Amino acid sequence: MKNFGVWIMTILLTLTTFTSATFAAEDDGPELVESAKSAILIERDTGEVLYEKDADQTLPPASMTKIMTMILVMEALNDGSLKLDEKVRASEYAASMGGSQIFLEPGEEMTVDELLKGVAVASGNDASVALAERISGSEEEFVEKMNEKAKKLGLENTQFQNTTGLPADNHYSTARDMAIMSKELLKYEGITDYTKIYDDYLRKGTDNEFWLVNTNKLVKFYKGVDGLKTGFTREAKYCLTATAKKNDMRVIAVVMGAETPKKRNAEITTMLDYAFNHYETESLYKRFQPVDQLKMIRANNPEIDVVTSESVSVLKKKGQKIENVEREVKYNDTIELPLKKGQEVGTLTITSNGEPLSKTTLIVNEDVSNAGLWSLLKRSMNEMVKHR
Repeated sequence: MKNFGVWIMTILLTLTTFTSATFAAEDDGPELVESAKSAILIERDTGEVLYEKDADQTLPPASMTKIMTMILVMEALNDGSLKLDEKVRASEYAASMGGSQIFLEPGEEMTVDELLKGVAVASGNDASVALAERISGSEEEFVEKMNEKAKKLGLENTQFQNTTGLPADNHYSTARDMAIMSKELLKYEGITDYTKIYDDYLRKGTDNEFWLVNTNKLVKFYKGVDGLKTGFTREAKYCLTATAKKNDMRVIAVVMGAETPKKRNAEITTMLDYAFNHYETESLYKRFQPVDQLKMIRANNPEIDVVTSESVSVLKKKGQKIENVEREVKYNDTIELPLKKGQEVGTLTITSNGEPLSKTTLIVNEDVSNAGLWSLLKRSMNEMVKHR
């Protein structure tokens, strides 16, 4: 019914010898963050930790909560249940949100594109709730989805009570969990089209025109930064999850509990500088690039392309060499028809000298249904002719 094979192919790369696991563990690493309560620095494709400080300490994430909100918005856009040009009507409840906002009026309509811009650039609490209500019917139902997604991502130290990050009991996360959420959000490459905007307008040309200015000033002042989300409350203090890309390497840096925005930005900058000065990546696969073919005789297409769910790279310290790089494709024990586009069917593991470099979920990039009776009959006849 399916190809149960596990295969290994040596990829001839003249890269650098890879020393395993978490790079920051070597010699305890440098002290990059002093004032913030918690911090972490990871490379996006591999998820390797380059630096961390108390990364599992549970703290209020403030508006960095909206990273999870945006994940669910992007998922809805990706599966077609939400459209960018669709107009969403703001409820009285959404319009009543305090804190950062785009000043929605009850009954006002904005497109999903405009609301997403309001969340990503201006951290609009009202825009976040309006999108949540459109997707799930109520903020409460949407928050349930947020917590379900957190569990699916393996986040053990995250709990959400709202979509905005406004202060609430038992609403918490960690620097490590925020980095994992950001890694997930960045699978949707279109998100940085929003998070990299420094300033823009909503209701352009009207009496209530609203000027959006990005709360993440590094988008303008640090080359390569194109996201992701700031946060501030009196309880959380100054927080920032930033991402930057240079020379095909993307990193994610998180700071929680900094005393001032200046210190927060300085410590994020220090981590980004450290990453780009000391590390580089080699791209192996782009997102959705075919890796193998899954053979299922009873499928409408008996040879199904299996693709990467995200981009795949190997991370190395500058000046080192990687040797004996191999890839292993392993299929799930049970794969049954029909298959839906995006369904997980296996994993791709990259190793060097037996040490793991990365592990990536493999998916099918199209719907796959059962073959009809006539197709199965023709295949059987063809097989009989081949073996005559």
